[in-house]
Parts: sequence; structure tokens; C-alpha cells
Amino acid sequence: MSSLFDLSGKRAFVTGATHGLGMAMAKGLGDAGAELIINGTTPDKMERALKEYRDEGYKVTGFIFDVTNEDAVIEHIEKIEDEIGSIDILVNNAGIIKRVPLQDMDVEDYRRVVDVDLVGPFIMAKHVVKRMIPRGEGKIINICSMMTELGRDTVGAYAAAKGGLKMLTQNMATEWAKHGIQANGIGPGYFATSQTEPIRVDGHPFNDFIIQRTPAGRWGDPEDLAGTAVFLSSKASDFVNGQIVYVDGGILATIGKPANE
Repeated sequence: MSSLFDLSGKRAFVTGATHGLGMAMAKGLGDAGAELIINGTTPDKMERALKEYRDEGYKVTGFIFDVTNEDAVIEHIEKIEDEIGSIDILVNNAGIIKRVPLQDMDVEDYRRVVDVDLVGPFIMAKHVVKRMIPRGEGKIINICSMMTELGRDTVGAYAAAKGGLKMLTQNMATEWAKHGIQANGIGPGYFATSQTEPIRVDGHPFNDFIIQRTPAGRWGDPEDLAGTAVFLSSKASDFVNGQIVYVDGGILATIGKPANE
């Protein structure tokens, strides 16, 4: 059974994996045996991330480029495939969010969120899959969100992009399954990261809301995503296609409970 989840000899490219959930998923794939390739847009973050990966024993290479720049994507994918080896697993994790009410949001900010969160995964997958198709296998994982299914104040652009990413994932599966390629998504819930640290304190209204709203009664730990990433990257998921797996502690399964219960 363990061989189903073994990623030894595979290369996993995780975009935006210099920190946070992307790094946690990348480390999970590395723990399963995969060689790691990561990208980012900030050199100092990349330098710190590569040191952390390597200090912990992961085999990793990092590249600086913007996933919305198609020329840069083509250049780097060609470089990786020609000089390092095949990209067997693509995790489209790079993303941004701008919390602004829709009526106040600049059109350029809206476009930028959609460009990074929806167009970027398309560009990456389009050029990686051209190498996967002749090999007759490959795994693509798009990082979605609970906002793929739900709305929330001030995140309209992000929710629109992540909702679109769900349908893009299903269409990737529709077109590429016949080539032995699986395209699926992961929808994280609310996780304990450096970004959420200021609001993860007892008595903070949002912290209390999340604890109350989540059947598991806690924030997710970034490592909680590792198992799902490994599953969707491995032979264990060879007949799983076009699905979004929500790792949310059960939030989407329930309407919630009264605050005084």
C-alpha cells in the first residue's frame, strides 16, 4: 500500500512555495520522496526559503518569475525540463488576495487578482501539460479555496477567481484525462499561518467565529494539507479527476451552530 503514495523519482513544481501553505505542501511532497522545484517573485524570500528547505534535507531548486508572464513561464519550464528533468507534478499555489468591498475596488486591482489566481494557473498548466502529454502521465493540482464555493465580504475578486479555478480544473480533467493526466484541486479552509497570527487569539471576534464555525473546533495546521497533496500527486489518485478536495475541518459540511451552544 505504501508504494501507492511513494513519490520517489518524481519532480514536483510548487508555485509560490517560499512560505506558508505552499511551503507546507512542498515539504509534504518532499517527505514522500519528490524532488522539489519552487518559484517566487521576491529574491530575499526565495533565498530564505531555499536555506530552510535544504537545512531540512530537501532536494530543491528555486526560480524567480511571475506566473502571469507567459514568456517567463515558457523560458523557465524549458530550462527545467532540459536541465533538471521532467515536471511530473504541478501544484498551482501562487495567489494573491485584496480585501476591498466590490464597490470600492479599482478595476486594475480586480484584474490583477484574477490574473494571478486564475490566469496564472492556466498559463502554467498549459505549458507544463505540453510536456506531460507525450509521456502519458502527470498530476496537476490547483489550489482553490472555500471561496470557490462561498462568498464573503471584501473578497469578491478572490472568490470570482477561485470559483473560476474550480471550473478550469474540471475542464483540464475533461481535456487531458485521455492522456493519463489527472487535474484536481485542494480547497483549504482557515489555517494557522503567519498571516492569520494577529487574529488567532482568544477573544478576537474572527478567531472565535472560526473556532465556532469549524466542526473540528480549531484552525488548520499547514501540515494538514500535506497528506491531501501527496494523495493527489501519487498513483493512489490515478482514477480521481476533476475533483476539489476541501481541507477545511468540516466548515462546508454544516450550516454551523448557535453561538451560545
